[in-house]
Amino acid sequence: MATSFGELLDTLTVTGELYEKLEDDAVRCFACGHRCVIRAGKRGICQVRFNEGGELRVPHGYVAALQSDPVEKKPFFHVMPGTNALTFGMLGCDFHCGYCQNWLTSQALRDPNSDVAANLVRKMTPQEMVHLAHQTKASVVVSSYNEPLITSEWAVEIFKAAKAAGLMCAYVSNGNNTPEVMEYIRPYISAYKVDLKCMQDKSYRKLGGVLQNTLDGIKRAHEMGLWVEIVTLTIPGFNDSTEEMWDAARFIAGISKDIPWHVTAFHKDYKMTDPDNTDAKTLLRAAEIGREAGLRYVYAGNLPGQVGEYEDTFCAQCNCRLVRRSGYIIQEYHVTSNGTCPQCNTKVPGLWHNDPSKVVLNGLGMPLPVY
Repeated sequence: MATSFGELLDTLTVTGELYEKLEDDAVRCFACGHRCVIRAGKRGICQVRFNEGGELRVPHGYVAALQSDPVEKKPFFHVMPGTNALTFGMLGCDFHCGYCQNWLTSQALRDPNSDVAANLVRKMTPQEMVHLAHQTKASVVVSSYNEPLITSEWAVEIFKAAKAAGLMCAYVSNGNNTPEVMEYIRPYISAYKVDLKCMQDKSYRKLGGVLQNTLDGIKRAHEMGLWVEIVTLTIPGFNDSTEEMWDAARFIAGISKDIPWHVTAFHKDYKMTDPDNTDAKTLLRAAEIGREAGLRYVYAGNLPGQVGEYEDTFCAQCNCRLVRRSGYIIQEYHVTSNGTCPQCNTKVPGLWHNDPSKVVLNGLGMPLPVY
């Protein structure tokens, strides 16, 4: 019987698929860009993938966070607007961001204060997940809240059942991926959101990552044909300089000017309580930089009603307002069933509704608990 948090989680594991065996019972994990070499009896950086006798054990069969969110909350603005997204998370992360809003789950086994997350663990099957998606009228199933890359084997099991039931699947990730993990999940996901946290490698390493790994991860996801959206949480004094915003915008535009870039507002959380909360003026400056860099779809988030047109989607050709939003609520939707602008017939990049008449307008715009 499990007597500790770690022992409990270790019982909820199976043999992984994203690794190779090395000499002396060591293994190399491919789930994230750290590519950890894990000796027998040791854990990877994420803490939840571990080597047991030369075999990589990985999380399986549970969720620690589960709710039906507006898909706009992910945020995906070019993926089935107005849709519910059944969103699940497990425990653990390959980063240790000091401002993480989901630190109770993401920092499990790393921060003793997160041990209460043991109370959140709920055993689950892929079939139960599909049932809950239908129950909450969700059209998308998303792996999020902690870093989904490190629990990809379990996500794929869920996604197989979800796709068979006609549901779309997606990742909300830090982008610290590898070719191996992306090939593994690619058959099952349609969309991939990445947090581009900053454009300074020194700052990235303070969060537990490497800037180039994330830049490569974004490019890799786009080249694989996934629908990619990028978010930069704009933190005063950390990543909000004009120079850094330009670096981010130019990088994204260099991959594709059609990739939506969300600049969102920071609020004090977890260990990062010194910076001020981000104001609308800072977001508007960042959004305008994105536009100047040539990005066609730039959004300012987390401050509804304060950022003007940067909540809405416009046709890049004729400037027709295609989607009007307030926070997570869709107020107007005009993209055609062919995914085009109704005014000039220009193709609008994204994953849109086949039947616009079924788009939910003026909905709740808030998460639904799942029981």
